[in-house]
Amino acid sequence: MKIRVLGCSGAEIQNEYLTGFLIDGKILLDGGTIGAALNRQQQWKIRYILVTHAHLDHIKGIPFLADNIVMNNKGQHVTLVSKLRVLEYLRRSLLNNIVWPDFTKIPDPENAAIRFKLIGPGIPLEVDGYTVTAYTVSHGTPAVGFLIEDSEGKRLLYTGDTGPTRAIWRGVRDVKIHGLIIETSFPNRMKELALSSGHLTPSLLEAELKKIKPLPERIFITHCKPRYRAEIKREIKKIGLDNIKILRDGQVIEL
Repeated sequence: MKIRVLGCSGAEIQNEYLTGFLIDGKILLDGGTIGAALNRQQQWKIRYILVTHAHLDHIKGIPFLADNIVMNNKGQHVTLVSKLRVLEYLRRSLLNNIVWPDFTKIPDPENAAIRFKLIGPGIPLEVDGYTVTAYTVSHGTPAVGFLIEDSEGKRLLYTGDTGPTRAIWRGVRDVKIHGLIIETSFPNRMKELALSSGHLTPSLLEAELKKIKPLPERIFITHCKPRYRAEIKREIKKIGLDNIKILRDGQVIEL
């Protein structure tokens, strides 16, 4: 499994891109960054986007991808996969003919550029040759993380945005995880803000990792607020695990 980091920043400023991870060139984990990182041909290969939640920094690239698909005029479409309330929010608050045209009906309802696929928490779903399972996480808005397993048995667990949580760790107990992508947005001194906004600090991350048995082979940190990245890095180092790395935009991971 090859994962390309399109964006992993907790804020969008110059040379810092919002959340998006491309798996094997065809499945996206979140869509905060798409067109800013992918050329036209790369965009046409995307068939599914696994959406953790409906916050703008995780979906911002999706409307523009839809527009590009229609302009390409070759009948492609992309399917958004998530839990029911997340899909409802996307339809009601984004693709609503107010904020953006309803690409679930464009160019016409039978050949729409955007389609929805419901995934129930804890219920495996086959997605383009991968087995995907969604698990509820804690973020103050309906949100899930995803376990993705490829045909060779490699497993990636992606939390999306979350504060301290439980269901996802119970769901993967005794499962071998080859790679974990987990957020850490704020330094320890901002713990109260992290908790109130549904995010993690290094100390909260350490507590979450103690809930995972067995510990993932490799742990990748995403969603750091750029202003605090160096401070977060120092505090993560104090956790004392050699298999934790902070991601960077453009990085490619192979599991």
